[in-house]
Amino acid sequence: MTYAITQTCCNDATCVAVCPVNCIHPTPGEPDFGTTEMLYIDPKACIDCGACADACPVDAIFPADRLTGRLREYEAINAEYYAERTPGPAVASPNFHTWGEPAFPRSLPSDFAPLRIAVVGTGPAGMYAAEDLLLHTNAEVTLIDRLPVAGGLVRYGVAPDHPATRGAGETFARFHSHPRVRMRLGVEIGRDVTAEELAAHHDAVVYAVGAPSDRRLGIPGEDLPGSVSAASVVSWYNAHPETGADAVPLSAERVVVVGNGNVALDVARVLVMDPADLAGTDIADHALAALNGARVREVVLLGRRGPGDAAYTASELLALKHLPGVDLAVDDRDPRTGAAIDAAAAGEKAALLRDVAREAVDWTRSPAPDRRRIVLRFHSAPVEALGTDAVRAVRVTGDGAEPVAEIGAGLLVRAVGYRGVPLPGLPFDEATGTVPHEAGRVGGVAGAYVVGWIKRGPSGGIGANRACAEETVGTLLADAVAGTLPKPTGTSAEFRRLARSRSEGLVDARGLAAIDRTERARGRDAGRPRVKLATVPELVAAARGGRWRRPV
Repeated sequence: MTYAITQTCCNDATCVAVCPVNCIHPTPGEPDFGTTEMLYIDPKACIDCGACADACPVDAIFPADRLTGRLREYEAINAEYYAERTPGPAVASPNFHTWGEPAFPRSLPSDFAPLRIAVVGTGPAGMYAAEDLLLHTNAEVTLIDRLPVAGGLVRYGVAPDHPATRGAGETFARFHSHPRVRMRLGVEIGRDVTAEELAAHHDAVVYAVGAPSDRRLGIPGEDLPGSVSAASVVSWYNAHPETGADAVPLSAERVVVVGNGNVALDVARVLVMDPADLAGTDIADHALAALNGARVREVVLLGRRGPGDAAYTASELLALKHLPGVDLAVDDRDPRTGAAIDAAAAGEKAALLRDVAREAVDWTRSPAPDRRRIVLRFHSAPVEALGTDAVRAVRVTGDGAEPVAEIGAGLLVRAVGYRGVPLPGLPFDEATGTVPHEAGRVGGVAGAYVVGWIKRGPSGGIGANRACAEETVGTLLADAVAGTLPKPTGTSAEFRRLARSRSEGLVDARGLAAIDRTERARGRDAGRPRVKLATVPELVAAARGGRWRRPV
């Protein structure tokens, strides 16, 4: 029986590397890699060895005959990818490749002195870079994060009902205690330590600081209370210490989410699903309590373009279609929407909506009190958020017969993308929200490199950072061999003392392990995988083995 890759595929191609028969595509050497939504197993070539399932960092691969519920669809999805494709041997396949001189990319000569490299950011981009350095060289790596806990996007960006995706964090965590790793958490570059001071103590610095800000809508009323970013909502339900427990008001029956990417779907799903189904996850305590008392019955997802151009992935939409107790509907008041769905060919994104209920929604009516639902409204964009003291409605574009519609809503969530922010000491491109670079090398700053969203913009999931990190590390090591890296003037011990003198909440690997033990213990008491500590004082106190008490 063949194996199949399912919804939580992270695209990092770990499975490709271990497959003995080259049955997983697209591979990193093929043109489609990085553009397909997931990887696929060829059922005709798979030999049922299970190596891919053992290697998968997010538990996305299962024997096809064991798929149950909504995952059963993925046997056909994997097979359909090969319906019109005849995959050839991959250049780097373990069994099918042209033999030649051995090559050792991203490595240093054996007599090369160990480099000291700082990686700023402990999310997937930073950890893939650290992993590459640790596995391919004898470098010493300093992991730095402005928060007193590691994880970045894996900890604070993945929806709580996607625990398998969080499995990538376990893969990265094994490097936290690596003998050549030093952790300096709770240190912010530009606040505690300057970029120049960091560079003075390391041969090179890799910045993996992500895209923490959000894009604006640019409409009147956007700054009213009740108008929030999707980034704030995601941080709120994931217990990010910089997002307050009261950051997301849930007193309204209807919510409008602008955008229809995966983050928008995550927000919609969490807001309307049964809180009982979230009670067994690591969702923030304050978010779970708020959702239990929430009045939200309906979430409207606004998409500027049609259903064939939706930004969400097929797997996330499929998950939405199978959400227990939640209806999914398409607002087809605009005739272009239904026409696009009906005309879509099998395998196209719009075709997935063919069996979804369609309705010309009357927005003057309140949501039905006896059900929860998510409404997809395409060819529609926000024009204005209405209200005096808070959002009460959103004016949106409509069809020719109804050029503007007014949707009553007490919460407006903008989910139109993330954006990088300037980092002191580095150049910044305001137009793209990224740091200018050449294959990861920062222009005009010797020894500085970038990886992840601050390098390429907010695109791609967790696995996309692997190839991104490989490029940056390759550039860094080539510069090291060429002798163009500046020589550090300070030692590792001196940097540790500097960080300790500047940061009151410095956390090392031992402290991080203590935080993990504390959260897991709290989880056991509550029958959950973990209960996250939601403030910086709580995290620092746990790292130091103490018990934090809320001030009276």
